[in-house]
Amino acid sequence: MPNAPDRLVLASGSATRRALLDRLQIPYTVDPADIDETLAPGEPAGDACLRLAREKAARVASRQPDAVVLGSDQMLSWRGGILGKPGDAETARRQLAEIAGEAIAFHVAVSVSCPDGRRLDWHETVEARMRELEDGEIARYVEIEKPFDCAGSMRSEGLGVCLVERMDSRDPSAILGMPLIATARLLREAGIDPLRGD
Repeated sequence: MPNAPDRLVLASGSATRRALLDRLQIPYTVDPADIDETLAPGEPAGDACLRLAREKAARVASRQPDAVVLGSDQMLSWRGGILGKPGDAETARRQLAEIAGEAIAFHVAVSVSCPDGRRLDWHETVEARMRELEDGEIARYVEIEKPFDCAGSMRSEGLGVCLVERMDSRDPSAILGMPLIATARLLREAGIDPLRGD
């Protein structure tokens, strides 16, 4: 195993990702990458998700070359297209009405940049089936959660789970935006093991 690095940096300002990483009980600092997340024309959701996770890790690693840097990204796709962040209540309600009862896919990626130049990547697609939703349910969800900054209006760490009929994933935390099983494995490969205190 490589020598343990001095520190771990999360390349995200997301409160949800911080809460997830806290579960591993590893000391870390936060340095949001703030990259341009514009997608290339026709770029598949899975490819874009992995590219953005890599770019986030690389951007922060360029500022903090002695750290292990963790980048992550999540995207939703439906009927071959990408579901973006709604931005407002009207768009959120429309998105949810369109995907009610439909199959959607959560694309999740993690990229770890190591001080020795290695890059460790992981990607998964979580298939999900949305519930049939009544207008009143959608309106109440949007009013409570205000998911305007969430891809596809899905705040999965909150009431978003009530919108889903079922999902298939190798990692229960993947839908939240940072799969902890994969993250723990990549960090072990990078020399940081929560169970050894490395």
